[in-house]
Amino acid sequence: MSPAPPPGSSSEPVPPSRRRSRLAVVLFNLGGPDSPAAVRPFLENLFTDPAILRVPGFVRPLLGKFIAARRTKAASENYAILGGKSPLLELTVAQAQALETALGAEGDTVRCFVAMRYWHPFAEAAARQVRDWGADEVLLLPLYPQYSTTTTGSSADDWAAACRKIGLDLPTRTLCCWHSDEGFAGATATLLRRAYDKARSETPAGTGLRILFSAHGLPESIVKAGDPYQWQVEQSVAAIVRQLGIAGLDHAICYQSRVTPQKWLGPSTEVALEQAAKDGVAVLVHPVAFVSEHSETLVELDVEYAELAHKLGIPGYFRAPAQNSDPAFIAALADLVRQTRDSGRTLCSFAGGRQCPKAHGDCPHARAPRAAAQKAMA
Repeated sequence: MSPAPPPGSSSEPVPPSRRRSRLAVVLFNLGGPDSPAAVRPFLENLFTDPAILRVPGFVRPLLGKFIAARRTKAASENYAILGGKSPLLELTVAQAQALETALGAEGDTVRCFVAMRYWHPFAEAAARQVRDWGADEVLLLPLYPQYSTTTTGSSADDWAAACRKIGLDLPTRTLCCWHSDEGFAGATATLLRRAYDKARSETPAGTGLRILFSAHGLPESIVKAGDPYQWQVEQSVAAIVRQLGIAGLDHAICYQSRVTPQKWLGPSTEVALEQAAKDGVAVLVHPVAFVSEHSETLVELDVEYAELAHKLGIPGYFRAPAQNSDPAFIAALADLVRQTRDSGRTLCSFAGGRQCPKAHGDCPHARAPRAAAQKAMA
């Protein structure tokens, strides 16, 4: 799905000789069920992704469907709280429309498209829209600030497969991460400071207030295999805290949404709340790895963890909003698009080249040479 073309513009392709180069900006996101009936197939798509369920290929389809079946009831109950569907598509389309407007100085030569990973609109549908619009070049923009093989990596692979399927072969630039981009950190800090000041005013005098930066969790095994996600989350938090500029700020990182039995990154958000209760401090939770509201924020944070905080006797529980279409955040995305387009790189971080320490072998900048070597040997 892409935003509607500007008034007076044509959806018909224009011959390249008569127009400026057209850039298609493709926004990657997770996707979410658009009806109660879509919950089960959405979960099956999620848990049969080899980037998510890392088991032998012959086992994955059966095991993935089994896990999806086991989780359908609980997930359906969560989505019922949200009216039976995820709000993520509408919010992502709104971000795409706002970004297209922010890039309006480029006239009708930039269009934004949405490619979801596990539910409609899938990458193939977005690729067909890009082709039909007559794009000359593509820029892949993940709506995940921090790179992980399970999110941006999986979406990029899915996009490449979709392009091969329909025969779309265009010059493509990929922005792999923007975890501590100054524009992103500044826009986030402004929203967070507003929430912090409000929480502080509603917290009993003499009671401390701790910011919990809650990120979606990952199995530790994926991080130990070289995924840079945890390191990048830590960089995001450091950048946002610098922008906040609050002396002596009490803050911590935690991880939510564990879905499998193996050991995951910690501490969990539950454990962080238990610690806050022991310390007698109120908490302000910020979803540091999400830039749109969805079930993990609107249900897990706003309902489930709020109830846990109440049971634990935490003296105040508050939650900072996700960025959604906040103007400063959209302006930061627009700057990232311009920087990436002008970088001359096909693979680009927010700062240009590789940012991850060498220990993170699954950084895309480390994976790209290996993939090229394997392709050359094939």
